[in-house]
Amino acid sequence: LLPLLIFQSNSFTLPIHPTGQTGPFSRLIWFDAPALKSPFVLKFKICLYHNPKLPENYTQETWQKLKEAVEAIQNSTSIKYNLEELYQQLNQASHKLSSVLCRMQSYCFDLTDALDSVLFLKKIDKCWQDHCRQMIMIRSIFLFLDRTYVLQNSMLPSIWDMGLELFRFYIISDLKVQSKTIDGILLLIERERNGEAIDRSLLRSLLSMLSDLQIYQDSFEQRFLEETNRLYAAEGQRLMQEREVPEYLHHVNKRLEEEADRVITYLDQSTQKPLIATVEKQLLGEHLTATLQKGLTHLLDENRIQDLSLLYQLFSRVRGGVQYLVFTIVINPEKDKTMVQELLDFKDKVDHIIDVCFMKNEKFVNAMKEAFETFINKRPNKPAELIAKHVDSKLRAGNKEATDEELEKMLDKIMIIFRFIYGKDVFEAFYKKDLAKRLLVGKSASVDAEKSMLSKLKHECGAAFTSKLEGMFKDMELSKDIMVQFKQYMQCQNIPGNIELTVNILTMGYWPTYVPMEVHLPPEMVRLQEIFKTFYLGKHSGRKLQWQSTLGHCVLKAEFKEGKKELQVSLFQTLVLLMFNEGEEFTLEEIKLATGIEDSELRRTLQSLACGKARVLTKIPKSKDVEDGDKFSCNDDFKHKLFRIKINQIQMKETVEEQASTTERVFQDRQYQIDAAIVRIMKMRKTLSHNLLMSEVYNQLKFPVKPADLKKRIESLIDRDYMERDKENSNQYNYVA
Repeated sequence: LLPLLIFQSNSFTLPIHPTGQTGPFSRLIWFDAPALKSPFVLKFKICLYHNPKLPENYTQETWQKLKEAVEAIQNSTSIKYNLEELYQQLNQASHKLSSVLCRMQSYCFDLTDALDSVLFLKKIDKCWQDHCRQMIMIRSIFLFLDRTYVLQNSMLPSIWDMGLELFRFYIISDLKVQSKTIDGILLLIERERNGEAIDRSLLRSLLSMLSDLQIYQDSFEQRFLEETNRLYAAEGQRLMQEREVPEYLHHVNKRLEEEADRVITYLDQSTQKPLIATVEKQLLGEHLTATLQKGLTHLLDENRIQDLSLLYQLFSRVRGGVQYLVFTIVINPEKDKTMVQELLDFKDKVDHIIDVCFMKNEKFVNAMKEAFETFINKRPNKPAELIAKHVDSKLRAGNKEATDEELEKMLDKIMIIFRFIYGKDVFEAFYKKDLAKRLLVGKSASVDAEKSMLSKLKHECGAAFTSKLEGMFKDMELSKDIMVQFKQYMQCQNIPGNIELTVNILTMGYWPTYVPMEVHLPPEMVRLQEIFKTFYLGKHSGRKLQWQSTLGHCVLKAEFKEGKKELQVSLFQTLVLLMFNEGEEFTLEEIKLATGIEDSELRRTLQSLACGKARVLTKIPKSKDVEDGDKFSCNDDFKHKLFRIKINQIQMKETVEEQASTTERVFQDRQYQIDAAIVRIMKMRKTLSHNLLMSEVYNQLKFPVKPADLKKRIESLIDRDYMERDKENSNQYNYVA
């Protein structure tokens, strides 16, 4: 018996069945509460409900009706009974029939056994659609069981789930049926990929069926991805051989769009990510190198914006694809001479592509920045060195490639690339070395351009970075003032002489280190040096002057048969030429003894005078190289269309050793900076753990440093008593005052 509490207000009474329906009640019992001191009189009615009395054969008769109804539904014939009547009879029969659901499941097994023979896709689809429609009707009849008996027995499936399980177990789980179904689906997809028209709605229905039956991933998706991988692997290999890069890229883009459309039309959404990844891997990822080697240069040279845009778009889909574009330019040592210019050109074109084709999309902009930064630094220090040399080539006198305005724009572009490099101190070392040559030899194209570049570096890296470079310019300006004073001094002292001396006073800490070379100067030049030394030290006591003969240059007046000429030459060239005022012919050994010039430097000097374009000396025997025993004499027949002739010293190409020496000096400076940073931090913090010290040092340094190198500097400072390890904790450091 199920007691129900019913509220009665005035004369309206509504008995409520446990399921929400009105039903028969055996008797009504009233309880009044007139004694309550309240303006309202409440009456409670307790309704006692009990199961209806049913005939003995009620269950068998009801089951027979239900059985006939289910058979009619499954056979798509008309039902003799009203659905509401069937529902009510099932409702009443359920009070005495606890196992009706189990009997219905067993009966459904018998009915669906007839579907084993369905082998073709359309028949499978029709079978599935019929089954779904029938299960909806059956579920409506047995709704009472779903809402009561099944809910009370959590181990039992619902009517709908039971129908899915029956279809899965008896139809799709059959190996022959499942194999032919999946094979048929894959065949249709393959035909569509080959350009044939197929019934996409059929595919959508079948794949939806597999998803509803929860066998989509295991039975279909795995095989589908394997077939996709096989198809596009073969297609990628074949088309890379047959087609040009632009045509291939358009084909890849078309394939990606097709596969994305398949996901939208009939594939499950979960397939999208692995499917697109498979296509990208086989058509793009496997052919990164081949695509770039075969077509990148051609696309860049012809400035094919649309194709480059597509290339960039596709490669950005592949992990590391955009970086590889930059990598192909930076990592190749054979491109050292043109690397910076190619990077600048490539950056311009990519920026244009991003602006025009991708509306300056932030993801593309950031991806390009990360790509440049990553792969420009793949070759430690070399890009920094090459960028410095590229700047030198643009700022050097004789560069007629651009106007002042164009040069300014070019320097702005170079600064963009400069921002990406880590080893900015390497750039500074090589830049300072080249700047010194431009300033001292007068090879700078424009003082304004030089100062503009210096200003850009200062803005980018701070005043500390450019302090020495600014000091070099300051030295040159002060030297001009000193020379004005020196000329006035010469006039006041009435010092005679036919040689005009110009001296640049260089502060040793600002300029690159030069190896001094002692040479034998003519007495007149030595006398002038001594006069200047007396003048300068008289104004600046306590200073020391060291003459750098390797940096000196002169203007010589020469007289040939054709007439007088002025020769702009180095100091070494001057010493050699002045010897021919004392004699007509000298050997290599005699010149070396008289001038004191180092052997290799002397050979290059003689080569520039006797084997270059302006041959003011003749050499016996005639050859391009200077050998032991060669004889030299003045070329009285020398001719040249210009009055003032500049004879360039044959510069020895910067050797690997010299480059390594410059880099080594940078590393030495880095050690000093690391030591200073560590001591600065420890002095402030007093005590610090190893990991925290490493972290703070990394934050302060402006160049990359390896943990092993940092550890060596810590050990060095401990050995020199700047700091010590904590006696109780070896991972802790203490500052030693």
